[in-house]
Amino acid sequence: MNIELRHLRYFIAVAEELHFGRAAQRLAISQPPLSQQIQQLEQQIGAKLLARTNRSVQLTPAGAHFLTSARQILHSVEVATDKAARLHRGEEGTLRIGFTSSAPFISAVSDALFTFRQHYPDVHVKMQELNTRQQLAPLQEGQLDLGVMRNTPLPETLEHRLLLREPLCAVVHHAHRLAGRGTISLRELAAEPFVFFDPQVGTALYSEILTLLDRYAVRPPVAQEVGEAMTILGLVATGLGVSILPASFCRARLDQLCWLTLQEEDAWSEVWLVWQKRGEISAATQHLLKMMLRNADSK
Repeated sequence: MNIELRHLRYFIAVAEELHFGRAAQRLAISQPPLSQQIQQLEQQIGAKLLARTNRSVQLTPAGAHFLTSARQILHSVEVATDKAARLHRGEEGTLRIGFTSSAPFISAVSDALFTFRQHYPDVHVKMQELNTRQQLAPLQEGQLDLGVMRNTPLPETLEHRLLLREPLCAVVHHAHRLAGRGTISLRELAAEPFVFFDPQVGTALYSEILTLLDRYAVRPPVAQEVGEAMTILGLVATGLGVSILPASFCRARLDQLCWLTLQEEDAWSEVWLVWQKRGEISAATQHLLKMMLRNADSK
């Protein structure tokens, strides 16, 4: 059987017009080829679809049934074509993003996500909170389209772009003796009870901050170990210790906290956008990447 979409369009036109001349005019073809195409269609199906006389054209019962099916087929093709085109343009589909706990507090990320939702409302954005190291395997396996993470050694299969470099800051209770200083050195935290990440959680920030402290021979006593940065802020807000976190967390405004600038020039952290190097990047992913990088460049 060799039925083509044009056969269906020609048949629908004749069935709706019930006149070969008007149908041919509607299709912008001459009448003889139209008649030939309808005959070929009937031969392919093995059924008479139209009852013709010199004065009229009528649908047969088989033709009336086939008309309904032909319309459904063409509609399905139009829907599939439109969906494929929208997916190709990044206007539809699913975008899977891994992000560290600090990502929502980074304006280049939050502003880009808001703008993306306004421009592409039919793209389902699926966010998954994972620390930097937890994102690597899902990115390699294609389970995530994009990762927002801290700087860390990457496997060769992953590509990255720098989103921003932000300072690391000391965070203390507002009644702490250092709270009014504005700027301090790491050594002034050496004897302070420290609220820090649990090493078993394996966050990139844990290694990054620990490396910074070791570089200046600062080893504060760790009083509390927790899994999330927001928990660190909550415990510092209760006066249980001090900590060091990226400046983006300042957007989590807690009245009990005071953020202090560190004097050390190498007290900073990078945030990366990461994706598969060899896999094809979806159009939706490319749109969001451009928005995030554009926002970062404008800051």
